[in-house]
Amino acid sequence: MADPLKFYFDFISPYGYLASQLIDDLAAKHGRTVDWCPLLTGISVLKVMGLKGAADTPLKGPYARHDVPRLSRYLNIPFNRPEGPLKPLAPMRAFVWLKDKDPVAAVAFAKALFRTQWSEARNLSEPEDVVAFAVEQGLDGDELRAAIDDPAVKESLKKQVNAALEAGVFGVPTVSV
Repeated sequence: MADPLKFYFDFISPYGYLASQLIDDLAAKHGRTVDWCPLLTGISVLKVMGLKGAADTPLKGPYARHDVPRLSRYLNIPFNRPEGPLKPLAPMRAFVWLKDKDPVAAVAFAKALFRTQWSEARNLSEPEDVVAFAVEQGLDGDELRAAIDDPAVKESLKKQVNAALEAGVFGVPTVSV
C-alpha cells in the first residue's frame, strides 16, 4: 500500500472539520490511509507568522462566516458554529495521548469531537468539557484528565506541532501526499 496521507488539523478550524469528515474516504479511494497530525494554528499563524487569526482578519473573517455554511451545505455536512472562543489545547492533548495508545481510537475521537463541536455547536475547549465528551465516547475520563495535564503529553504535542512547522505546514486543513 502507498504511504499514508498526512492530514494536518486543528479542532478550532471549521474548514478542518469539513475536511475531517471526508479525508478517510478520499484516501481510501486512492488506496491510502491517513496519518492524522496535529497543528496548532495559534502557533503557526499568530506566533510564527505574526498574523491575526482568520476571524479577526478584515475580509477573510466575514468571508469565512459566509463560506463555511455554504460549503457545508454543498458537501451535505451539518454545520452549526459553536459560541465563544475555541481553545484547542485540551482536545489536542487528548488526541495526542490517545493516538499514542490507540491510533484508530484517536481518529474516531477526533472525528466525533469535530462533529460534535461543529454540527451540534458544542464548544469542547475546556478540559472538563473534553473529559465529559470522552466519557460519552466510552473513554476513561480520569485517565484522560490526567493525560491533558501530563508534561509528557504536552511535550509530545509540542514536538508534533514543531514537526508540522518544519515540514512547512502553516494552516489547516493541509494534506501532504
